[in-house]
Amino acid sequence: MAKRVFNFNPGPSTLPLSVLQEAQNELIDYRGCGMSVMEMSHRSKDFEAIVHSAENTFKELAGIGDDYRVLFLQGGASLQFDMIPMTFLQEGKSADYVVTGSFAEKAYKEAKKIGTVKAAANLAEENHRRIPQQDELELDPSAAYVHITTNNTIFGTQWHYTPQTNGVPLVADMSSDILSRPMDYNQYDLIYAGAQKNLGPSGVTVVVIRQELLKQVPETLPSMLRYDLFAKNDSLYNTPPAFGIYMIDLMLEWLKDAGGLEAMGRHNMEKAALIYHAIDNSNGFYSGHAAKDSRSQMNITFRLPSEELDKAFIQEAAAQNLTGLKGHRSVGGMRASVYNAMSREGCQKLADFMTEFQKKNG
Repeated sequence: MAKRVFNFNPGPSTLPLSVLQEAQNELIDYRGCGMSVMEMSHRSKDFEAIVHSAENTFKELAGIGDDYRVLFLQGGASLQFDMIPMTFLQEGKSADYVVTGSFAEKAYKEAKKIGTVKAAANLAEENHRRIPQQDELELDPSAAYVHITTNNTIFGTQWHYTPQTNGVPLVADMSSDILSRPMDYNQYDLIYAGAQKNLGPSGVTVVVIRQELLKQVPETLPSMLRYDLFAKNDSLYNTPPAFGIYMIDLMLEWLKDAGGLEAMGRHNMEKAALIYHAIDNSNGFYSGHAAKDSRSQMNITFRLPSEELDKAFIQEAAAQNLTGLKGHRSVGGMRASVYNAMSREGCQKLADFMTEFQKKNG
């Protein structure tokens, strides 16, 4: 087998070896069809079965029923920054955005181009070190919707509660922590996520939308921006990113076989704890960016005492097959992205490396 590293990149991110091998085995001949998924018609019964399987398995894992649709769209999560306000932010209404990081800020700025929006909370002055508490949220009871970003990839923070919106539809960008832990997905009215962190390869955006919201889609929107048309056509309104959807289906089956969200939540908590332990027991050599009560289980951000040590850390880690650890310029330092497919072994190896690096350089 070719060399495999421990890939801590924030996205596209690591995928389970077993999923990659299954895709490899079926690459030329998908289950006796005589062709690859990349070659088959998206109108064929074989591909329709893949789409239906992915939607049904997602619903099963998330614990949602037929009052939701799961759509597989293109344009990345970034297109949803526009589709959502274009659909639901009607004239005379306002929407609340909780700004907790870079992508939350982008969603907020895009919505401002389309209609009236308000920052229900914005902790930019604290460099997004924490998630605001419920009593810090200035929510409008008549808002069209409330938008949050459940996990902040760049700053390493994560919502550990679901905000109460008093009946206002709750919309969430879950790109970097979707299906990573048990939670009540029924509290959300629309969820979207780029697949390239926890669900599969880049090129597919998963949208989970309550059926009632489909009735609100304006007919005046361009067809490619209409959730209702994609729902009516089972995500096959146009030629979809077929191979990406197939990979998502394999990932969902892998997650199901691993024990579902209860098991994955425990797995992710234990993995992250290994690295946070190395940070917290370093006597200040490593300093975490996120406040402890807002720490992400997906993206662990921390700094070393100097930029010179940052560079040495990255170089020496790469020599140990620990890659993708350089932090975003907004935070600096390091970022270890430990999505569902990252193994406990990888997190343990990183934690051990951190301890040894501190001994040599502390």
